[in-house]
Amino acid sequence: MNYVTTPDGTQIYVKDWGAGKPVVLSHGWPLNADSWESQMLHLASNGLRVIAHDRRGHGRSSQSWHGNEMNTYADDLAAVMNALDLQDATLVGFSTGGGEVARYIGRHGRARVARVALVSAVPPLMLKTAANPGGLPIEVFDSIRAGSMTNRSQLYRDLASGPFFGFNRPGAKVSQALVEWFWMQGMTAGHKNAYDCIKAFSETDFTEDLKKFDTTPTLVIHGDDDQIVPIDGAGRASAKLLRNARLVVYAGAPHGLTDTHKDKLNADLLAFARS
Repeated sequence: MNYVTTPDGTQIYVKDWGAGKPVVLSHGWPLNADSWESQMLHLASNGLRVIAHDRRGHGRSSQSWHGNEMNTYADDLAAVMNALDLQDATLVGFSTGGGEVARYIGRHGRARVARVALVSAVPPLMLKTAANPGGLPIEVFDSIRAGSMTNRSQLYRDLASGPFFGFNRPGAKVSQALVEWFWMQGMTAGHKNAYDCIKAFSETDFTEDLKKFDTTPTLVIHGDDDQIVPIDGAGRASAKLLRNARLVVYAGAPHGLTDTHKDKLNADLLAFARS
């Protein structure tokens, strides 16, 4: 099955590899399911069924005009879970995908879910507010929006060659191939879809969603040099809200640790999915 059709007619592209216990991967912005390729290959090669979808408006999924917000993203994930009839699944969300996974549980419950992993994930809330003083100011996200409108191709190159992979740190060796890989995925996303998603990942409060995890085992993985989603307001804050969480800090890791620290992440996810 390459596509799942949602109730509003959006076509969601799905990759479904291997056989065994299901692991469902939700990607970050402005990427698509291909960003999980290292994890998919490793997990599927070690006896697991691994599913990753392109979020609506991203990659090979329909570029819908509406629905580019977390409630609909979560409902799209539910459509995939239901269409494939997944049971006892391990849900893994990276960055924006962590919000999608959290909102899925908030809206659709835990009946199909055995465990959750949040990787460099945006919950509980990225935006600085009176109730969330440790968040990032709105000007940060306004700048991303401005970059998207001015020249989103350059925005994606700047993110990838700088803070996303930590290539802006002293002594860092820039991988131009990774920069191009990020850029290529970003440019396959619909312009409006990617633009709308900035608000979705930055301004959505997932606090109540995290509380609905209840006793679900949750692995929180975050790099302590994440310049995109800083660990204190995200990984550490989420771990404190969750009833059954284990926080694993990757020393020196940037936001894009799915690539920069893929061997460690692959091993940690495999052990967690088998637990």
